[in-house]
Formats: sequence, C-alpha cells, structure tokens
Amino acid sequence: MKLTKLLCLLLLVAAAYWSIKSLMPSYQENKPVVADHFSVDRALKHVEEISVAPHAVGFKAHATVKAYITKTLKEMGLEVTIQEGKTIGDWGNLSNAVNIISKIPGTNPNGKALLLLSHYDSNPHSSYGASDAGSGVATILEGVRTFLENKKEPKNDIIIVFTDAEELGLNGANLFVTQHPWAKNVGLVLNFEARGSGGPSYMLIETNRKNAKLIREFTRANPKYPVANSLLYSIYKMLPNDTDLTVFREKADIDGFNFAFIDDHFDYHTALDTYDRLDRNTLAHQGSYLLPLLDYFSQADLTDVKSLTDYIYFNFPIFGLVSYPFDWIWPMFILACVLFVAILIHGLKNKSIGLKGLWLGFVPLIIVLLINGLAGYLSWPALKWWYPWYQDMLHGFTYNGHLYIFIMAIFSLSVCLLVYNRFKKVGTASLLVAPMFLWLVVCAMLSSYLEGASFFIIPVFGTLAAWYVVTNQKEPSPFLLVFLALPAVFIFVPFIQMFPVGLGLKLLVASTLFTTLLYFLLLPFFGLLKHKKRYAVIGVVLFFVFGIKAHIKSGYNSERPKPNSLLYVYNADTQKANWATYDNVLSEWNQQFLKTENANESTSALNIISSKYNTKFTHTAEAPIKSLKSPEIMVVQDTVIGSLRKLNICVTHQREVNRIEVFTNKTPIKNAVINGQSLTEDFLEKRNSGRLFTHYISNNDFTEIELTIENHSPLELTFYEASNDLLSNPLFTVPKRPAENIPMPFVLNDAILLIKSITIE
Repeated sequence: MKLTKLLCLLLLVAAAYWSIKSLMPSYQENKPVVADHFSVDRALKHVEEISVAPHAVGFKAHATVKAYITKTLKEMGLEVTIQEGKTIGDWGNLSNAVNIISKIPGTNPNGKALLLLSHYDSNPHSSYGASDAGSGVATILEGVRTFLENKKEPKNDIIIVFTDAEELGLNGANLFVTQHPWAKNVGLVLNFEARGSGGPSYMLIETNRKNAKLIREFTRANPKYPVANSLLYSIYKMLPNDTDLTVFREKADIDGFNFAFIDDHFDYHTALDTYDRLDRNTLAHQGSYLLPLLDYFSQADLTDVKSLTDYIYFNFPIFGLVSYPFDWIWPMFILACVLFVAILIHGLKNKSIGLKGLWLGFVPLIIVLLINGLAGYLSWPALKWWYPWYQDMLHGFTYNGHLYIFIMAIFSLSVCLLVYNRFKKVGTASLLVAPMFLWLVVCAMLSSYLEGASFFIIPVFGTLAAWYVVTNQKEPSPFLLVFLALPAVFIFVPFIQMFPVGLGLKLLVASTLFTTLLYFLLLPFFGLLKHKKRYAVIGVVLFFVFGIKAHIKSGYNSERPKPNSLLYVYNADTQKANWATYDNVLSEWNQQFLKTENANESTSALNIISSKYNTKFTHTAEAPIKSLKSPEIMVVQDTVIGSLRKLNICVTHQREVNRIEVFTNKTPIKNAVINGQSLTEDFLEKRNSGRLFTHYISNNDFTEIELTIENHSPLELTFYEASNDLLSNPLFTVPKRPAENIPMPFVLNDAILLIKSITIE
C-alpha cells in the first residue's frame, strides 16, 4: 500500500508537470522542411533578418526591415502597398507611420475580410524586436507562404497588415483603421504579439459585445494547442489594453483574437529581445494557431461574428478548449452546494464526519491561509530589500524569477503538509468540510463579481466526488482519488506561475494562494499519506536548495545583464547641466559620472518627463556644460477672437533629435493640433502631469503646435528635446557599456536631454 501511495504521489507530480508541458508544441531542430507545412526554421530566418538591429521609428534599420518585409511579400507573388501618414493616437504621441499592406483576394465579393496583423517596429531605443514583434511578422509571413503553397482558394479576402509605430502609441493601427478604405470591410482580426521572449501564447479576445460566437468559431477551427480561459478574458476587458487590435475594436467595432506570449518578461523591450533568446517552442506555438485559423476563417462567414451572450471557457489537456454558456454558472454552483450538503449529511449520519472534527477543520485552513498569504505578500518586498538591485528591473520579474515561483510554491505546500499533519487524528472526511465550504464561498464570489473565473467550480466537483468516496471507505483507492484530482491539477497548476510571470513577482502571493487552494482540493489524497511530515521535510530541503540556487543567480553577468541608465540633462534656461540616472543601485559604468551624496534639487522638475512606470530619477550630479544647439521656438501667430486666443508655435530642431515632449502649466487647453493632428477633447481633459504631447521625430522633422486657450490666460510651455546619441556624440566621452550591463527599458536612456521654456503672457 505504501508503494501504491508513493506511485500515486509521483503521478500527481507528473500530472502537474504535464499541465504546463502540454500547453505548447516542441520545436524539433533540423526537422525536414516540407514546402506545404509551416516551418519554424523558415520563420526563424525572417526573425533573424528583422532583428539584426534596433529598428524603431526614425532609426536607420527601420527602412531596412520595411524593405525586407516588402520584398518577401512580393516574392510570394503578392502586390504590396505602402500607407504612410502622421497620427497622434489616443496617447498624445505624434509620429510618422509607414504601414505595409497586402491582400489575397477571396472568391466572395460580398463577404467580410480576414485581417492578419502584427507590427514591425521595435521599441526605442535598444530593443532588437525579435519577439516583439518580429516573431509575429515571421509567423504571418510563413503562414501566408504555407497557405499559398497549398493553393487554397479563400472565400474571404485575406488582408495582411504590418503596422508601424505600434510602440509609440498604436499609431500605425490608427492610421489604417481611420484612413484606409480596406478597413471598412474587415470582419475579423488575428493579431500576433509578445511581451517577453518565451512561454505559451495566450489567446485573448477583443470584442465590444460578448464572446459566444467567437469561442464557437475558434473551437471549430481547432488549433491543436489552445491556451485560453475566460478568467483572463474577464480581467483583460477590465484593464486598459494597448495592442493594435484594441484600435480596431474601439474605433471600428471590429472583433478579433490576440495571440501573445508573456514569459521571460525580463527580455521585453530590452537589448535582450534578440533572435538567439526567442523560444523556438513559442514560435512553433504561434504557428500552430495561425494555420488552422487561417484555413478556417478564410472560408467562414465573417459578416456576423458578434454575440449577445458570453461563454465560460478554459483549456484542458486532450480535450482542447472546453466551453459552456454563462447561463450554466449558477445552476452548476447550486448543484455543487446541494452535493456539499448531501455529502455532509451523509457523513454525519454514518459518523465518518464528526461535529468536533468538522469545526476543528477550520483551524488548519485558517493557519495555512494566513502563513502562505502573508509569506507571498511579503516575499517581493523582502527580496527587493535583500537584493536592492532587483528594483532596477522595472518589469518586476527577475532573471531567476521562475526559481522564486517554484520556491514559494514548495514553501506553501510544505506549510500545508506540516500544519495538516498536526490534525491527522481528526480524519480526512471531517477536515474536508472547511476547504469545501471555503471553495463554495470562493466560487459564489467569482460567480457574482468575476464570472469568467466560474470554471473554478469544475475541479470542486472532482473533490466533492473524492470526499464522498472518503466518507464511505476507510481505505479508498489512491488511484481513484488521484484521478478525481486531475481536473484541479490541470486547471490550477498553470495559474501558480502565470500571474507572477505576467504581472511581476509582486504577485508571488498568487502563487502561494493558488498552491494552498489546490492543496485543499487534493486533500482527499493527501489525507491518505501517513507521513506528511516526511514529505514536508523534503519540501523544506528543496526550498533551501533552490533558494541557494536563486541566490547564486541573483547577481548580474553577461547572460543576465543589469539594466542601467545615464542621461545628460542641460537646462537652457538656467544654463546648468547634470548627469542623471534612474538606477537604484549604480553600476561601475555610470558610477563614474554620478555621486549619491550631491543630489541636485534643481533637476527634480525633470521627473515629470514621461515613462511607462512613472519611474523617477534617483541620482544626479553636476556635469560640464557642452555647446548644444537649442531648438528655435517661434510664435508664428497670436490671434484673439472673442474670448479665445489662438496660437501657432513652430519648433525647429537645430541638432539631430529623436523626440520632443511638451508640458504646459495649468492653463486649460481648449484645442490642440500638432503637425496637423488633433488631440482629442477627452485626452486634453484627462492629461496628467501637464504633459501635452510627445513627438517622435523622423528625419529631424519640425514640430508645429496650434493651440486655443482662453484670452488673458498666461501659458507656460516647457520643451524636453531628446536625442539618443549620448554614447556616440563626439561632444562626450561616455564609454561603451560592459557586457554585464544593458540599457534600462521604459525610460529615456542614453540620451542628451535639453530643456527650454517659454512664457506667453
């Protein structure tokens, strides 16, 4: 019997491993390339070409990447058009965008088109864009090649759009949706994205209505490795979204699917987003989505994909995507409650459940929830205190982040085993009352406030069945209990790592709580183990072993480089210059320019320049003044019409620059037009920190500002003009970064920043 229980425990471990391993295909190196099949190797060649150098808007390599994509499409026999224009989007970011557009004509002239979407620009200023979104471009190029090779004749037009300036504010998507005639005929969009360099690709739906038809059609298309669930769908709809597909939904009411991978988040928007670091399995996963969906939706009716009802859905090994209507939520919950009461009464009658044991069962439950919840909540602050350099990874996910997830999961499991071992005399049937009651409370709250997570009730049915077995048999079959536990393992184990991977190690608490809640569902089997303390000791040993491994990998080297930053800031108004950094822990590279003891208060105002995470300067030091040419700022027009004053201001850049950001005082701006592009009323009302707009500049273009304000309102304008040439400008002698450093993402970096203000009375 002991051997049987050990074997069943190993089966549970194997099931946990399989729940993650089965999410995506495995890339086979040197696999024979077949012309009419999607080839990861062929897609990789595209990634390699696209990611030779950073290719953000305005960068030299940007035109090279555009030319490569255009050439590749033409070699397939497709006609290519280029759409170019200025847009400012909803983020107040002005840029020039150059979209690459092609089409495979369909046979049905009255049908709606299927649109394949990804962006080809990389993030400024150091990202090579291999994953984000070279992988998306490569997936579509190889998918389209395969489709054409199979000589399939689509009913629907297939439109291919590689957008530009996505990283600057979804500008290319804005340009296509608002100005291209083909946008009016799009029925469905498939968008391929990335915010990491590996892991499974998650399917996320974008719709203004409900998802029932989209889920049914997606299921019929039958991609082999669907990774999706309605919990993410519900959360995604509540959060501010920022993919190109969002523009299609918000501005044209066009539905679609996002396919994005989020693991290895530490590579996102950094110099590590390279061809070598892109996970080959992940690229294979993207291809496994595109081919069946392209085949299916090129023939499907896309004139009506909208729905008035929602589906619950989740992926499950072997079964693929499982779904059912929202209408089933409360009947399933009520059924679970009825079963809970029936089993409880049955157990009380046959005395397998005792009243005293019933109430005692709440004690270990509360203890493990408190310990594991508190440990998870405090773990990230504690790690940042112990390793202060972690604060410089603005993603919030460290290179050894997966080790911390495993460590905290093992810690939580060990706590559960130790605590419940103290209550083994109570009896498993009695101990299960409290966890089952808690799970029903959780499911009731989810059904009321987060309906997309209502599929959490399904593993509860498995545990209710196991509980019934335990109330009837003194020695239940371990194999049966493991079988009934499989839904819980397959559904919840991926969640243990998903939330910290996607949202940062601040959500390690999600890992500890999911592990604890999973243990409650596995309690019928763990109740059979008479030596839980031994397994807990093994868990503690693993905790320390992997903790030591995480500590060894906590430092930086050429494979795990430290993000750092350096700026030269010159204030043309005060004629003072400073070095500045966002680093919490200085590296040897930038420490030679910065001293922590002489922070300069005169640069505190610089912290209003925008950054993704509202990151502030941490250290400044006085710097030598260099002869930088300030922008010419001319008030070309100043006209009063009634109570309004109209201004036209032209900014001409006297040096090569990459962007200019403009801030104002609190004077309300009634209307603003930048280089012919109007800022929306909503943006002007809600703008924060006084920021008016950011102009990402190509070819050193001028900036023309047309403003309407109330008459007699003094207007102060502050211009932050930046060039990304600190390391290459001959006026400076900043050495190249060592191999163990990379530019910090999400902030202005390696830049020469010039500040100039004007006041218009």
